[in-house]
Amino acid sequence: MSLRGVGASQGVGHGPVFVLTAEVPEPPEGATYTGDADQEKARARAALDEVAGVLEGRGRQAGGAAEDVLNAQAMMARDPGLLVGVEALIDHGTAAERAVYEAFGRYRSMLVGTGGYMGERAADLDDVRDRTVALLTGHPMHGVPLDAPEPFVLVARDLAPADTALLSKEVVTAFVTERGGPTSHTAILARAMGVPAVVACAGATSLAPGTLVLVDGSTGEVRVGPTDAEVAGATGAEAARQEKLAAVRGPGRTADGHSVPLLANVGGPGDLDAALAHGAEGVGLFRTEFLFLGRKAAPTQDEQVAAYRPVLEAFPGATVVVRTLDAGADKPLAFLPAREREPNPALGERGLRMSRRFPEVLADQLAALERAVAGTAARLHVMAPMVATAEEAAWFTEACRTAGLAAAGVMIEIPAAAIRARDLAEHVDFFSIGTNDLAQYLFAADREMAELSALHDAWQPALLDLVAAAAGAGRPCGVCGEAAADPALACVLVGLGATALSMSASALPAVRAALAGHTTEQCRLAAAAARSAKDAATARQAARAHLPGLADLAL
Repeated sequence: MSLRGVGASQGVGHGPVFVLTAEVPEPPEGATYTGDADQEKARARAALDEVAGVLEGRGRQAGGAAEDVLNAQAMMARDPGLLVGVEALIDHGTAAERAVYEAFGRYRSMLVGTGGYMGERAADLDDVRDRTVALLTGHPMHGVPLDAPEPFVLVARDLAPADTALLSKEVVTAFVTERGGPTSHTAILARAMGVPAVVACAGATSLAPGTLVLVDGSTGEVRVGPTDAEVAGATGAEAARQEKLAAVRGPGRTADGHSVPLLANVGGPGDLDAALAHGAEGVGLFRTEFLFLGRKAAPTQDEQVAAYRPVLEAFPGATVVVRTLDAGADKPLAFLPAREREPNPALGERGLRMSRRFPEVLADQLAALERAVAGTAARLHVMAPMVATAEEAAWFTEACRTAGLAAAGVMIEIPAAAIRARDLAEHVDFFSIGTNDLAQYLFAADREMAELSALHDAWQPALLDLVAAAAGAGRPCGVCGEAAADPALACVLVGLGATALSMSASALPAVRAALAGHTTEQCRLAAAAARSAKDAATARQAARAHLPGLADLAL
């Protein structure tokens, strides 16, 4: 018997199932309190602050990508807008635990409605809510065992960062969730740990605790009750694959010597060790929003310089691509108030649109970047998120030039920008394609909905058409979405004209080996075959027919 989901982190893992099913009960609707409203507010504030402290403490213990994720989650607990909502409900007589539940529920609905990166943070918000309600009601929070007698496969409806941050591949051999997508925090942390993961796997939590399973993070298959021979075969093949991947070293290039720089996606200095260990040639996406989330005022230039400089110093002579603050309706910040509640925040004022409303915040960030790169040997490239038109691209480039920054580019994550990329190319120095959001907007499909995961398959021919349009517009064009982490698709992206690929650090060896095993012409033929297909599955199959080296590498 097998279950099928979406492979989110490559590799093979096996072991007994540990099912994380405990949930904090919903506080009764209409629950009230006796006593003083100020005391009830103080109780709520204290619980939220304690939860934030616990999350930050776990982040410090975990370090790396997990620390960035948990710090962002702690910021949710300290979000002033959420606290205002909680206190308003308390003023109307609602008990603190119910006020937290309702205020977080309203915010959750907004996040889910936005889709995209923040839409996938709903599980993180639920975790903060549950931890706070548990503190206020005295209900225990059941977690993942860190001292299990043997490694296990962690199965859950969804996983919050606090559930996984302190785990290691010595404790957990794979993750399987019923919800989520390839850009959820489960997937991000699994890739950072180098642990296989399958998401959107229906029926996973119905498995009995202790059931032996074999998880394939590449195919998305979860085999229930595998035989010893099946486990030995799968693990042996995975070990052989890793040995072959490790044998390919050096900069990214095709078999005929065509250079394709392989870069890492990072969220801050905590991700540098993994990037360097896996041979990243630079940074293709430095997400800066973690520095801004949950604050009442924007970080100072000095704070920003301190966060940016270590990343720039880590890659002397290499390219470091920094994305400016991607904030707005879907990532509300207290110091960047929205005009009004937007009926569809995913289509509202976010990214560059918000920067144009608050140019002083962008100007401070650009000035901080100019200061941070001074004295380093890094080649700093700065790009704007959510750019739709040539006029927006020109405005951003002018802002960069004013700040003394030489290389200005834009994210291609809105279909209009891909279709008219040649117009944008007149005003910028480079493009970077964000395939995650580009797919969401192209197919009108929320990234958070497991039921729509097929539309987020980066092999969709329509998505490849947009990549080709942007890559053929006459500017250096990298890909920083998770599509670049698929070894076969990485070859196709190069065939479409991508000039650099950026991904989670753990994906770099497989992509490096896949490119080294094929010529540029093979990549072009694979790309043409994929675009000629009618659906994602056929596109994948058609491309692989031109990429025989993948089979030799067991990719």
